[in-house]
Amino acid sequence: MRLSKVVVIGASVAGMRAVETLRRERFEGEITLVSAEAHAPYDRPPLSKQVLTGEIAPDALRYREIEWFAEQRVDLQLGLEAKELDTRAKQIRVGERWMPYDGLVIATGARARELEFGQSLKGVYSLRTIDDAVAIKERILPGVRVVIIGAGFIGSEVASSAAAAGAQVTLVEIGATAMCRVVGMQLGSALGKLHEEFGVNLICNARVTGIGGYERAEFVRLEDGWELPADIVVVGIGVSPNTEWLVNSGLKIDDGLVCDETLNAGPETVFAAGDVVAWPNRWWGGMMRGEQWLVAAEQGMQAAKNLLAGRADARRFSTIPYFWTDQYGCRIQVAGRTDVGELVPLVGDEFQRPFVCVFKQEDQIKGIFAVNAPRAFAMLRGALQQHRSFDRVMESVGRDLSTVD
Repeated sequence: MRLSKVVVIGASVAGMRAVETLRRERFEGEITLVSAEAHAPYDRPPLSKQVLTGEIAPDALRYREIEWFAEQRVDLQLGLEAKELDTRAKQIRVGERWMPYDGLVIATGARARELEFGQSLKGVYSLRTIDDAVAIKERILPGVRVVIIGAGFIGSEVASSAAAAGAQVTLVEIGATAMCRVVGMQLGSALGKLHEEFGVNLICNARVTGIGGYERAEFVRLEDGWELPADIVVVGIGVSPNTEWLVNSGLKIDDGLVCDETLNAGPETVFAAGDVVAWPNRWWGGMMRGEQWLVAAEQGMQAAKNLLAGRADARRFSTIPYFWTDQYGCRIQVAGRTDVGELVPLVGDEFQRPFVCVFKQEDQIKGIFAVNAPRAFAMLRGALQQHRSFDRVMESVGRDLSTVD
């Protein structure tokens, strides 16, 4: 089928990579990029790090200057939310009007989850957009009492940034350790020590039951009745995929928009990419919804290529999850699975820096974790991608690990 008009819904990294790929693959038809935000498409990872610390100005996050969209003949529609999809008529309701398409890439991403209480109080924030980051940065000042709910990636990064600004930081986690759902108990305990080393009060196994105050947040209440004084509260309890607008579309929704291995959502010319997608990742061994920047970027490119190739010639998308976080001057990198196998230290131990370990199942490396060891991590990640056995990896890179970074 020859395409003449492609619409991409969502302008984060997945949507942007889809648009760039369409032009790079010599698609000459119309392209419309729709974004619910009023800002030109921008990079999100620095929001919880360099933007909060003031190292990077928000304007520097733009993927492309506005002129680029005109040069590439991309109709950029900002501040418009997709409301409904009619796959039979091949049109999307954007704002108050219907927009036709021949090909569609859905990249609506995810939004920050909210608590059932306290959201109406001033001083309670989530962090997902530039506007969120700017608002939080303005409040994070020396001596300000910051309570962060959730010690996952976002919560931990905000804690690091707030501590660097001189705030009094308390990090509250419902689990037994920081980032335990990502890296497990043993490594999570080590990352918890990192928070404490830099003066952050980490409270684990704690359930938040309320946020109190008169008009503005003044404290966070825990299940045991303990109240934590707060001038600002940041909620970082994960994200939910933006699929509500697809409820009546006939597409399958189950913790995201369900796609096949090629990122096709069912109709011949509808593909998807990014945090909104749940797909069978062959490397992972089952359904997966990635929330990593690199996965979203790669999916955006593959979805665009598959849309142009047609469903019969579309290539499956399989990837090894990879993500990183910067906390307290430490670069923490993770690849593959950290929920299976035996943790095997290769450099140092989890309370040292640098530190490198792998997760080994039988004789296969399933995952890698490293702190302040980017070169060693890159070597091991390459071995993971090549499906090399643990013994072969140690034969080839064991000597290099002794002089890690």
